[in-house]
Amino acid sequence: MASHDLVIRNGTLIDGSGRPAASGDIAVSDGTISEVGSVDGVGAREVDADGHIVAPGFVDIHTHYDGQATWDRQLAPSSWHGVTTVVMGNCGVGFAPVRADNRERLIQLMEGVEDIPGAALHEGLPWEWESYPEYLDYLDGLPRDIDLGSQVPHGALRLHVMGERGATQEPAEPADIADMAELARQAVEAGALGFTTSRTLNHRTSLGEYTPTLKAEQDELVGIAQGLGAAGKGVLQVVSDFIDMDHEFEILQSMAARSGRPISISVAQAFKRRDDWRIHLDRFAKSTANGVQMRGQVGARAVGLLLGLQGTLSPFMTSELYRDLAELSLAERVARMRRPEVRATIVAQSTVDRSAALIGAKLINKYEMMYLLGDPPQYEPDPTDSVAATAERQAIDPAELAYDLLLRDEGRGFLYMPTLNFADGNLDVVREQLLHPASVPGLSDGGAHVGTICDVSFPSTLLQWWGRDRPHGRIPLETLFAKQCRATAETVGLLDRGLLAPGHKADINIIDFDNLRLHAPEMHFDLPAGGKRLLQRVDGYRHTFVSGTEVMADGESTGETPGRLVRGARSPMPA
Repeated sequence: MASHDLVIRNGTLIDGSGRPAASGDIAVSDGTISEVGSVDGVGAREVDADGHIVAPGFVDIHTHYDGQATWDRQLAPSSWHGVTTVVMGNCGVGFAPVRADNRERLIQLMEGVEDIPGAALHEGLPWEWESYPEYLDYLDGLPRDIDLGSQVPHGALRLHVMGERGATQEPAEPADIADMAELARQAVEAGALGFTTSRTLNHRTSLGEYTPTLKAEQDELVGIAQGLGAAGKGVLQVVSDFIDMDHEFEILQSMAARSGRPISISVAQAFKRRDDWRIHLDRFAKSTANGVQMRGQVGARAVGLLLGLQGTLSPFMTSELYRDLAELSLAERVARMRRPEVRATIVAQSTVDRSAALIGAKLINKYEMMYLLGDPPQYEPDPTDSVAATAERQAIDPAELAYDLLLRDEGRGFLYMPTLNFADGNLDVVREQLLHPASVPGLSDGGAHVGTICDVSFPSTLLQWWGRDRPHGRIPLETLFAKQCRATAETVGLLDRGLLAPGHKADINIIDFDNLRLHAPEMHFDLPAGGKRLLQRVDGYRHTFVSGTEVMADGESTGETPGRLVRGARSPMPA
């Protein structure tokens, strides 16, 4: 008779603690790890992991599956990349609480900020809730492959309480703040993992309007955070431009200090303020040492835009003729664009109008920042391989070169534009960020930016590029797993996962590390209403288990749905 539900034998165990790898076995019973080391008992299922890494499932704390989670059993593409828990509701955007007359505004906000097609949201969202607890109840009733945590978004909260005044960034009155704080308290009491907000000019609705939370003042932000403090639970998450660095830090630290709740803030290197990220992380570390927990969410590579014929952005999106061809099928567009006269007209019309309202229009002619992505994708390209540098060597117009590159592979390829974390022409700054004691991996934006960015593969980049393939400056695998598994889990209070240890949740990856390979992103049209999204496959994840049930096998879904809504902080089971 079997002693355990599952036994994984002979693997190289990297347990998420940062300790050195060791050979051993893992036993799983009732969804929980029961033994680690040498397991004598027999499993109802036995898996030989000889030659493979056995590690905890990844915890991705920065995703936007708020819509997809209401209609999709599979939280792909995150689940393809070894992720077993995702946390959504980041950046102050989401779909609860909501009154019927605010539904359209929330769709416009999500469509603009996170580049999720409005048509897909209109068709896919069932809107069977108004309050945040009701939203959680709806999510809790749906089967899914991996675990899901949710956070209450400031944008929705502000619209719900303040209506039009909230949408137009008017200052919140004391009564508004009290109402928002109470709703935030109720949300975390019902199981929301935290509260999130956005303070960046980059976040606009699909109509070009700034996010409702942009100008929220300190009393509003601290007041809502104190709502979580009154509940004694929940975390805070913020994205900010840090225009006035000292003042912004004071606000964010006050949110955490006066509520007693941990806070995490998006951190990346910008081209114009190249060293600010280091100041932020150093301040977060000092604050944490003084008893106010602050962490910076950092990426695994540059935050990069993808420009292509199928994407939201293209170097030629300001061309009238290019836009006229947009309704044709891809094959028809490629055929037309290969005509010399069409090529000449589109290139001539592609001079950027700096006043254009088109999202991204101010970036699309920066050929010195563009690279052919390729397959396998190259995420740390040499600056001498940029479209501009290559065109100069070939003595042609960079727009003409970009045009020809986008017609390769029958129009399915992409140009890659690293916009953050690449100011120095390499990823050395990312290595520094990842190793900083105040940092935690985040910013993958799984489920979002579906026509522009495909950073959902950040966890795989950590392993493949930083753990194996980078020619210099690699990072030990033990450190990478500790960051992406345990540190992320700790950041959102999920202490029952991210470790291979007795009593912890049996979320486990078995990885063929030598054959781990990212493929180039591809555009699919499988969202509701035929909406498009970028998906990225990867080889090397042999088995992914959630609570001891296999959900992915060699890159394919098993159809199992053990994933659950995670309501609030979690502790490990007694060993």
